[in-house]
Amino acid sequence: MSVVNRPRRSCLAVPGSSQKFIDKARTLPADQVFLDLEDACAPLVKPEARKTIVAALNEGGWEGKTRVVRVNDWTTEWTYRDVTEVVEGAGANLDAIMLPKVQTPEQVHALDMLLTQIEKTMGLEVGRLGIEAQIENARGLNNVVAIAESSPRLETIVFGPADFMASINMKSLVVGEQPPGYTEGDAYHYILMQILMAARANDLQAIDGPYLQIRDVDGFRRVANRAAALGYDGKWVLHPGQIDAANETFSPSQEDYDHAENILDAYDWFTSEAGGAKGSAMLGDEMIDEASRKMALVIAGKGRAAGMSRGERWTPPES
Repeated sequence: MSVVNRPRRSCLAVPGSSQKFIDKARTLPADQVFLDLEDACAPLVKPEARKTIVAALNEGGWEGKTRVVRVNDWTTEWTYRDVTEVVEGAGANLDAIMLPKVQTPEQVHALDMLLTQIEKTMGLEVGRLGIEAQIENARGLNNVVAIAESSPRLETIVFGPADFMASINMKSLVVGEQPPGYTEGDAYHYILMQILMAARANDLQAIDGPYLQIRDVDGFRRVANRAAALGYDGKWVLHPGQIDAANETFSPSQEDYDHAENILDAYDWFTSEAGGAKGSAMLGDEMIDEASRKMALVIAGKGRAAGMSRGERWTPPES
């Protein structure tokens, strides 16, 4: 599986300073776990949290999960030590670094170069470690296309709603919910689509940010469904109770998955010599063609990444 296509339906945020939460995260069915050195860590505990994270990554127990560390952003004094200590200490047991508050492509370039130097120094495979770029303010959104094109290490573009809402003076204190007085449409649609278009144009995944009302699972599902409907690949989860909802929301239904796989099988057969070498054909009451195949590939890919098994299976007509 391509690294940028590995499942990220649920991206669990875990404070890098909490051994208790780190140990719990190993047991949870999240697709991705990111150990956080930024907002989840108070300034005084960041140096010790780096050591905790390195030990946790090297101890293992993360099978089936994408392992990510969120460092502090480049405007702080902590970033370079975050990257060097974590990657030098546990680079072989890490999949990606998440860079918050990305505003320009140069910030991604800087991280890319630092990772390359560490990989060469430590004898790690150069270029294996990925980057996740988090868009959290207006300048970052304005530059999102250039950011998405900035490095071959990029795997995801992530929307950070809380800081973004503050950066544009949005009249709301409930992260992810519509601001009071906004009664027509979706206040986040433009933002989400800008990020999605930049990601897809560069074969990257698009990830929605957190829903802070952690006990309101229905609210989480509603907001997650908005991003999933647009085509997002996953969403941050802040609490174990949100994981199942995220995994379900960003997976196709069994019916859609089976239908997508059947379209692929049927189109493959109908375009073959045995099937008459047709450019289009009927699958039941539905006409399928090359465009149908491309759409089916997306749904089938999501289902396969989620580990789904086929139910109904199409078979060629008897001659």
